[in-house]
Amino acid sequence: MKHEMNIWVVGGDMRQAKLAELLSDDGHTVHTYALERGPELYGVLSEETLEGAALADCVVLPLPVEGEGSLLNAPLSAGRHPLAEIFNAFRPGQVLCAGRISQSSATLAAERGLMLRDYFQREELAVANAVPTAEGALQIALEELPVTLHGARVLVIGYGRVGKVTAQRFAALGAKVSVAARKFADLAWAEAMGYGVEQTGALVGWLCGYDLVVNTVPARVLSEKELRDLKPGCLVIDLASKPGGVDFEAATRLGVRAIWALSLPGKVAPVSAGRAIKNTIYNMLSELGV
Repeated sequence: MKHEMNIWVVGGDMRQAKLAELLSDDGHTVHTYALERGPELYGVLSEETLEGAALADCVVLPLPVEGEGSLLNAPLSAGRHPLAEIFNAFRPGQVLCAGRISQSSATLAAERGLMLRDYFQREELAVANAVPTAEGALQIALEELPVTLHGARVLVIGYGRVGKVTAQRFAALGAKVSVAARKFADLAWAEAMGYGVEQTGALVGWLCGYDLVVNTVPARVLSEKELRDLKPGCLVIDLASKPGGVDFEAATRLGVRAIWALSLPGKVAPVSAGRAIKNTIYNMLSELGV
């Protein structure tokens, strides 16, 4: 990987803003576009057009890359930026790094001969993001629960990267943690860590004792029948990406407090999230020989 690069950061939220600043701190020439409503970034060139972007060694696009209506995901921009027009500004063969790439975005890039790579699919980023996600869940629980986490009964659904870190963080504060999973291997590991265990597909009848349920599975695991089984006052936090794991319409009807906490790394720890993306992009560029 080159010691000094010309990098454009296009669109995104506070994660991308902090990423741009971190890249500049490393000595790269950094341009931003569609981040004009974000904070002032030291050492970063804020651009009003994409003129010159075709000369970049790497273009970093947001996570997720696509917003509604085939637009660039750009919540810190005052304008609306069709992805097709964004991609038209780049040269064939140019390296673009983006997160959670949709099929339509991949098609647009392929039609223009762009080398589009998904940093969200990288294991090192997934592991790094698990920490601020778990800490964000802790923050929500501390703010919303009427009881201390010490002694509270907490169920974590799913025992992947986020589930493992979340269970550990809550247990460290004295919560009585149980883990629900489908795989027997995951249940064995959870039990070995000292947690109680539940079968994800057989939760009805076992949910009434929990003060907090944290879901990490991006599939419907808490439907109306599971939500009816919760005790009054139980808080549900859904950390799963779309489509999520909770029937929020049923939760509203039943009076269950349910919070869909999307994109927590960017909300609770944008600097850490930006650093994780930066390190992942460095790894990707090194593998590509850029």
